[in-house]
Amino acid sequence: MAANPKPAALALMPTFGFGDRLGLATHGHLDALKAHGGPILPIFAQQSIREMTRTKRSPKEVMQAAVQALKIERYTGPWGADADHLKTQADADVTAAAGFIFFTLDPSEHVDQQADSYDEATLEAKFKAVENEINWISQYEEQSFKLKGRQSVKFDRLTVRRAAVKYGRAINHTIKLASYIQFITAKAGQECEIELSVDETPQPTAPAEHYILADQCLKAGIKLVSLAPRLVGDFEKGVDYKGDLAVFEKSLTTHANIARTLGPYKLSLHSGSDKLSIYSALARITKGQFHVKTAGTSYLEALRVVARHEPKLFRQIVEFARTHYLADKATYHVSATLEGVPEPAQVGDDAELETLYLDDWAQTPAGKGFTRPGRQILHCTFGSVLTDGSLGPALKGVLQAHPDTHRRILAEHFGRHLDALGQGL
Repeated sequence: MAANPKPAALALMPTFGFGDRLGLATHGHLDALKAHGGPILPIFAQQSIREMTRTKRSPKEVMQAAVQALKIERYTGPWGADADHLKTQADADVTAAAGFIFFTLDPSEHVDQQADSYDEATLEAKFKAVENEINWISQYEEQSFKLKGRQSVKFDRLTVRRAAVKYGRAINHTIKLASYIQFITAKAGQECEIELSVDETPQPTAPAEHYILADQCLKAGIKLVSLAPRLVGDFEKGVDYKGDLAVFEKSLTTHANIARTLGPYKLSLHSGSDKLSIYSALARITKGQFHVKTAGTSYLEALRVVARHEPKLFRQIVEFARTHYLADKATYHVSATLEGVPEPAQVGDDAELETLYLDDWAQTPAGKGFTRPGRQILHCTFGSVLTDGSLGPALKGVLQAHPDTHRRILAEHFGRHLDALGQGL
């Protein structure tokens, strides 16, 4: 049977996004999927506009890397392609032209990130400023809507106005951008799936806010296949979930019931890398209607190949990353400090350096946090490393020289991810 070189719409099937910032990881991702994926379908071509900018890769290059690997592996199953965190029509144009059909929209620039902290007087003033741009207030004010799962969502006056202030302009932007994407893909005869991402906010997305976001998009005719709310707890890059698991499950149940009632559509977990402690609950509570998005963890595991085959280069990358971390972390949710992990010169053993900077991504037995921040330092600085004239080519050269190690490490790492999700299916 011939390989399947074209991405397809994956609808409500459980899906897993294998982000690949170097264009060399699909072989290992596929090994993990074959051994551990079960009913979970893959999204192999996945990269955000921000990541493409930092790695100096084009949407076409991202797509071609995935397609070429799948042809070599003679993969015949369905797979998806996610143009992640799109903000403008120009973003949509270039990714659609490259063949992406799953579009993750990021309206974060239109979200009032302080809305949850406004007192009633401030909130009223902010509402007056956006009131003329919003036509849905009366649809929800003082209403109550029943959900599947014997729950309901109630909307008092203050809740609706806070949602309008926080997300009103974001909803308008999303509908406009999604409508444009649906138009250009239909004109080109391409499939199209839309994901809405509102996860990059300081405060969790309240059930009423989730309801309004999805309801308005669906009423506007948007092909919403998944939605990524800001869930309770901390979803820092490169490490496991930080938070109370019981509280997380209770909140997730409400969000899942909203998605089943209005859609159905999938719940999407962003910053999903390494969040193994919540995977089983995500799969179980959503009844398999989920999408998990990973990206940086593949880059970190690529560095493990360097640590094992070229430890001197790994030391250079760590030192370089430490000098760029404070600037590069600005757009990421992380808590690592440079003081929290030794400099390479202070660590004589190469294996210990790998452990310090790559191994500690799970919670301590007491569940009180993470003992070392090395992974986050390396995670945030991927763009600086990969675009450095010396380190970037050297890193890729090690991966190309040791493809078997690279495949094995990725297969083991993502096997743990997929197994944890499978426990909830």
